[in-house]
Amino acid sequence: MTERKGMEEINREEFQEVVVNIGRVTKVVKGGRRFRFNALVVVGNKNGLVGFGLGKAKEVPDAIKKAVDDAFKNLIHVTIKGTTIAHDIEHKYNASRILLKPASEGTGVIAGGSTRPIVELAGIKDILTKSLGSNNPYNVVRATFDALAKIKA
Repeated sequence: MTERKGMEEINREEFQEVVVNIGRVTKVVKGGRRFRFNALVVVGNKNGLVGFGLGKAKEVPDAIKKAVDDAFKNLIHVTIKGTTIAHDIEHKYNASRILLKPASEGTGVIAGGSTRPIVELAGIKDILTKSLGSNNPYNVVRATFDALAKIKA
């Protein structure tokens, strides 16, 4: 399936998706507990296009499908210089702070938690990252995305 993002066509088959987090939300009602799920998904084509989405539903597969659809609506283009990023960047979103540093070729992706899938799906092969403050997956993903979007060539 193809979609339009700006002036370019997006082919969904080129993209890979990674489920970063699945959360279970419980609502207590008179008859017992009602469960709902939310899914945080990152999609990317390993060539500079990456996006994230949050989906909520009564079943996990439905939540993941909604999250993937949301991720394709939030695609950003990441500027990659060789195999790494152009410069150091630090960004804060709520209580999460993320630090991204370019690395020399052959270093690999040194990232943990929610940052690793974003960096890998963006196509960055050498980078050093550090997540500081809150490790809430949504806030870390959002901080990483905002930081990658701010990188200038």
